[in-house]
Amino acid sequence: MTVRIAALDLGSNSFHLLVADARSDGSFDPVFREKEMLRLGDVVARSGRLTEEATEQALETARRFRVLAESAGADEVVACATSAIREADNGAELVDRFAREAGLVVRVISGLEEAALIFRAVQASVVIDPGPAVCLDLGGGSLEVMVGDASTLAWSASVKLGVARLTAELVRADPPKPSDLRRVRKRVVAVLGPLAERAAPLKPRLLVGTSGTLRDLALMAAAAETGTVPISANQLRVSRTALEEVHDKLIDLPVSQRRRLPGLESRRAELVPAGSVLAVAALEMFGFDEMVVGSWALREGMVLEALARHAGADLSGEPRLMRAASVLDLCQRCGWREAHSRHVAQLATQLFDRTQSLHGLSADHRELLEHAALLHDIGEHVDGEAHHKHTAYLIQHGRLRGFSPQEVSVLATVGRYHRQGEPKASFEPFGAMDDDARHMTRVLTALVQVADGLDRAHAGAVEDVEVDIGPDRIELRLWARTDADLERWGARRKRGLFEQVFDRRLEVSVVEAPPAQDWSERRGA
Repeated sequence: MTVRIAALDLGSNSFHLLVADARSDGSFDPVFREKEMLRLGDVVARSGRLTEEATEQALETARRFRVLAESAGADEVVACATSAIREADNGAELVDRFAREAGLVVRVISGLEEAALIFRAVQASVVIDPGPAVCLDLGGGSLEVMVGDASTLAWSASVKLGVARLTAELVRADPPKPSDLRRVRKRVVAVLGPLAERAAPLKPRLLVGTSGTLRDLALMAAAAETGTVPISANQLRVSRTALEEVHDKLIDLPVSQRRRLPGLESRRAELVPAGSVLAVAALEMFGFDEMVVGSWALREGMVLEALARHAGADLSGEPRLMRAASVLDLCQRCGWREAHSRHVAQLATQLFDRTQSLHGLSADHRELLEHAALLHDIGEHVDGEAHHKHTAYLIQHGRLRGFSPQEVSVLATVGRYHRQGEPKASFEPFGAMDDDARHMTRVLTALVQVADGLDRAHAGAVEDVEVDIGPDRIELRLWARTDADLERWGARRKRGLFEQVFDRRLEVSVVEAPPAQDWSERRGA
């Protein structure tokens, strides 16, 4: 079941529109996104109410977003207002005007309702393993703090530590003076201290940061370390040390220079110093040395909530299942050759298991191998001739949930080189890896190359593979129900990287299939 849902997030810093085709497994395809930075939180922080100018801007934006949502054929339009409208003395008047003048019914949600929606999105996009996790969602007017695991939100709180609020109330110079930064930190420590104490008995083992400011800080830290801004921030891990280095750099720069920092959205440049103070202090107070980024937050949570109403779907559960569902969703969106891809995945994991003594990789690497094999041909959706290049691009930009940027790079590299050849440093996702990751990726690529060769005719001829490992050779004995000479030729044709990785000559032979009864006994052994 697919439902087109439009979510309007009327936040303290920005208004966002997300129109998405959502499915019952919790995956969805954005049809389009729109954003307008209104900075309502600044206005409310200074005067306690929305000015007529701010009100008119909010109404015009809401009216435009509603028209866009209806033009896109949304089955349902949901709109939620958060801290700034909730706290403004005349916020209720604006909500009435939304309905009367913009044709939009807006639900003003509490901080705890906001936290619940955000954590729903985190559960559906980030692998909370090990759990539980403490999640920080840093908006313009408020900070939501949540603790939970893949299935349960155990505790949450909402506090007035949004970056627009902190900046408007406490930062008076550009670049901020040491006294400005001390005021921000003092406020953050005073408010977060009791929350960190409240969270400690729940024993969180992971810290997840969501929403724009924390995401941009992580992207800036990654860009400073690697020289490249990651394509996706979801499940990006950054150390406290890296965030501290970014903090030290940006607080010395005026806003005009901060706008040019790689990874930072220019419209967030004025607010990012206060956000950086909060991020570093929060890691310290909650006792973590790194932060994991979640790219889904309130508006994605709103989509998932609306989808649950339509489908009665339970979108939480085991994190690995979320990754698998995300891979299958991308495969289906690309019109994959399912039988061939599943067969290659089966053969690749057989080869992985039966060469374990040589490569020594883990169960996590085996899972990546299976996903890479399922995805290896999706580029044919674009063009058959250069489909390996299109496969890599689709994987990089396919919004895979639950995978870190480096894991996406591994999948993209295997897809790029599954036909033949050795991964090259000139292919940026592979070139950015460290030596250990490159070695692992070469192993997985070699296994997929040979497995793909073993289904050369896309007929599933090879049912099983026996592997005999010698000091200078590896022999594959193919058990097949039908003629498998083409598959033997395909594997031999693709053996170059395999032989390099394992430092052994690869030999391939076909074993005559046994009678059906013996075959069943063999398969059940």
